[in-house]
Amino acid sequence: MGGMVLSLTSGSINVTLSDLLIMLSSNEESLQHQLVLELRLPRALGAFVTGAMLALAGALMQVLLRNPLADPYVLGVSGGAAVAAMLAILAGLSGLLISGSAFLGAMLAMLLVFGLARGHGSWTPHRLLLTGIVLASGWGAVINFIMATSPDQVLRSMVFWMMGDLGYVQSVGSGYVFLLVGLLVCLPMARSLNILTQGELQAGALGVNVNKVRITIYIVASLLTAGAVTMAGSIGFVGLVVPHLVRLMGVTDHRLLLPASALLGGCLLILADTAARTIIAPQQLPVGVISATLGVPLFLYLLYHGLGRRP
Repeated sequence: MGGMVLSLTSGSINVTLSDLLIMLSSNEESLQHQLVLELRLPRALGAFVTGAMLALAGALMQVLLRNPLADPYVLGVSGGAAVAAMLAILAGLSGLLISGSAFLGAMLAMLLVFGLARGHGSWTPHRLLLTGIVLASGWGAVINFIMATSPDQVLRSMVFWMMGDLGYVQSVGSGYVFLLVGLLVCLPMARSLNILTQGELQAGALGVNVNKVRITIYIVASLLTAGAVTMAGSIGFVGLVVPHLVRLMGVTDHRLLLPASALLGGCLLILADTAARTIIAPQQLPVGVISATLGVPLFLYLLYHGLGRRP
């Protein structure tokens, strides 16, 4: 709540808390009213749900891959979204058409990784991770090619999208639907996730359908990542760092860890977006710059305090 209030009152034009309360309780039209309710509030709501989806997807990926360095982007979903979004920008599209293209690109990347990782062999975390890393590198090459051959007038839009930008967030409601569905699907599996972190053999011996849980986690995490990338572009470190911060607080049971990660991820991204809007106001920084600036020291702190422990 405090982060939301700070986001609504801070920016190139500061709004006092008393003015904010008056605006929220009245229908009076004014410049400040439009600024807060039509610009800052949708952006803050978008920042919260984007951070929540990334943190939840990161927590799931770390269980799926049994790797503390796993994040929502490790399997290349964001790469597919970025390629599709850049092609849409290059074609002169805007708004929802760019977002829709990014979502379709993310879905294509998800299906490619899923199909190639299964192949003719077993669907193991290592096989999935290697497939995702290779495809992510391929998407990166395509992204570099598009940027190298694109005209200067569209490069700025591409760069801002790649660094993460909440300035043009649309369809916030769909993000909350993705988040709610993700929690509703994953929370009933929390016991299975707790067991799966101890190893596949032990999970199978205790009655967990490992293959079914893996596929469910992969689909949910990929959809959450696709939803976040579609709304705000690529925002790094939130999905990697937040689940570990929650674990450092002593929360390891996934019945609490998943919703706590979503809540903390949303709050951190609201604060990062507020900083992005205010540091050099009236100019705005891409929120991905702030999340990376905060994420690097946090990551080093986590590494120093035992990040290597399995999730």
